[in-house]
Amino acid sequence: MSTIIPRIREGLKGRMDRLGVLLSCLCLLHCVVGLILVAGMGAGASFLLDPAIHKYGLLLATIVAGAAIGLGAIRHRRAAPFVVAMTGLSFMGGALAVGHGYEEAVLTVIGVVLVAAGHVLNLRKA
Repeated sequence: MSTIIPRIREGLKGRMDRLGVLLSCLCLLHCVVGLILVAGMGAGASFLLDPAIHKYGLLLATIVAGAAIGLGAIRHRRAAPFVVAMTGLSFMGGALAVGHGYEEAVLTVIGVVLVAAGHVLNLRKA
């Protein structure tokens, strides 16, 4: 019975990191598709560039990264996944501070890639 609980924790942690990578990829896709649609066709601007999407996305990314990467850092005592992911979250937060447009997209893409990299590093350290 005592070996079941650690296995459940490991499975949950791995799923959280995989969820974090998936969310990061979806966010990256959202940014790229949004820019293409808005710049190329002027379509979807009201929905794709809605500030609420970015605020809730950052909140969700912070919760998932904090849980998965924070617990992983405590367990394997390696700072790299945590530092990389938190740097990414900082870029994503910075994107909220600039106006909509190119700067916001660049900051968000950098942040998303760093958060995904943090999750991948966390999975490899597990």
